[in-house]
Amino acid sequence: MKNIVTASVEFYFKGVKFSPSLTIELDPYMQSSGRIPVLYPLIATENNIDHYSYEYEMMQAENIKFSQAEGLVADYVVNGVLDIEAFELAWNEHKILTTIQQIVERHGLTHVVQQYPDLEKTLIEAYKLGERSYAKKNK
Repeated sequence: MKNIVTASVEFYFKGVKFSPSLTIELDPYMQSSGRIPVLYPLIATENNIDHYSYEYEMMQAENIKFSQAEGLVADYVVNGVLDIEAFELAWNEHKILTTIQQIVERHGLTHVVQQYPDLEKTLIEAYKLGERSYAKKNK
């Protein structure tokens, strides 16, 4: 399931209303950094707005509105506002759970995890510990 959302900003510049937007798939960014990218520069680039212009500054003064969300991200868009922190946490948790489920299935142990629900929590904790250890080692 892809996580796609449209990010748009409405602002006025020299008395003219602008509504630049960008439809973005979040998964590549989440996979590479675990975070949603800063969207203002991406919206500006997509809409031919110079990053060193007053127009860009005016755009940055307004909040980004989110719409047409698909996938997990849709659960975190309410009234045009994306709870970025909650989405990033949920996306990373989902990634961990999916990875663990694949390992469990590969080893034919799905029935064991189903029989012992706390085992899944234990595996998630072990995964996170390994991830932190790997990150610390590779600093």
